Amino acid sequence: MKKQELIHLHGLLSEVRAEYEDAGEPEVDLSSYEEFGVQPTSIHRSKTDHKRAVFELVNGLTDSLDDEQAIPATAD
Repeated sequence: MKKQELIHLHGLLSEVRAEYEDAGEPEVDLSSYEEFGVQPTSIHRSKTDHKRAVFELVNGLTDSLDDEQAIPATAD
């Protein structure tokens, strides 16, 4: 994956995070992501840094989901 694509993915995951928090979902532990300090707008940071940030963000979001939590499928 190219750096530009990784930065785009990072931005999309940040939007998912915002939607998740706006929906009033249970508290998400993103402390390791926040401590790392790489945001989607940090374009000067390396590809490796963005890759790690994406993994930290995904891990924080998925850890907060219950295995039994069902996500309803909807079509627009």
